[in-house]
Amino acid sequence: MPSAIITIVKTNEGITGFGMGAGGSAAVEIIDGHLKHFLLDTNPLNVERLWDQMYTSSVFYGRRGIFAMALSSVDNALWDIAGKYLDKPVHELLGGSERDRIEIYQTNGDFLEAQRSGVKNFKRTTYGGPRTPKNVLDQFVMSVLEARDQLGPDVRLMTDCVSRDGTVEWAIPFCERLRDANPYFMEELLSPDDVFGYAELADRIGIKGNGWTRIACGEHEYTEHGFKVLVGLGSADILQPDITWCGGTTAGRRISTLVENAGLELIPHRGASCWGFPIALTSPSCTMAESFPEGSAILDAMSCKVEKGYVFAPQKPGFGHSLSEEMVLDFRLTQRI
Repeated sequence: MPSAIITIVKTNEGITGFGMGAGGSAAVEIIDGHLKHFLLDTNPLNVERLWDQMYTSSVFYGRRGIFAMALSSVDNALWDIAGKYLDKPVHELLGGSERDRIEIYQTNGDFLEAQRSGVKNFKRTTYGGPRTPKNVLDQFVMSVLEARDQLGPDVRLMTDCVSRDGTVEWAIPFCERLRDANPYFMEELLSPDDVFGYAELADRIGIKGNGWTRIACGEHEYTEHGFKVLVGLGSADILQPDITWCGGTTAGRRISTLVENAGLELIPHRGASCWGFPIALTSPSCTMAESFPEGSAILDAMSCKVEKGYVFAPQKPGFGHSLSEEMVLDFRLTQRI
């Protein structure tokens, strides 16, 4: 994750908040040169007011992409402070939930081993589009069909193309090749910008159009304003904001409300991370949280407890991570002078 950033915010009462975002050194410049000036000598508990001030100050140059990723990092750090100050996990600050766990879905890795440990949901990824070599797509299709045969008919199996250049004309026949695998959802078949193409896919093969799968997207969309376009056009059955990219927990909360009111399904990208889980847990439509079989010391420090196919709500205040300033500094890839 070379573009990931972690913002550290310290208060005069000795509380330190950590927040993950992205955008690399460009996002760091935005925080140092712009966003931090909204935070100095202010009350960090006014999280949503600060978000509105930071976002609206950027609309002529920000709104999406790197700015939203930088804002995510700062916003998440403020929610971490609020939780620690009030001695509550972030999911309780968001209104709480009657449940304390969600089923995970494992992205890639050894599916059979994961199934033996209790995992019931799985996703296989590729990098797909019209320019992808035929043999690569053939191998992917076979791997998904074989996974269905091995795992049985009762598990939820999903696919992700991580597509940057997919088109409707390419995606429809590609999806038909995977129809026998009965995918619960098919993710990122098109470029994130092709919102009208996604609406056509949802009409033709998604459950919105009485089709045979669910169209999922939104991992690379930003703030409630971007998601209003997806929801308004009917571009997806499942929306997947990444809470470290989309504008942070404040944006995630607003996106969740938008999706729930529309009667759609919310499944945040990397929902089993400590950053994604509060939104996943408090969104009634969310039935799965994405988890990965491999990590590192710092990724493990930002992951919730996963056991027997479930991810569990952290009980520690804030996001429940085990990050320290020393750990963050140890994992820096670049040194700022």
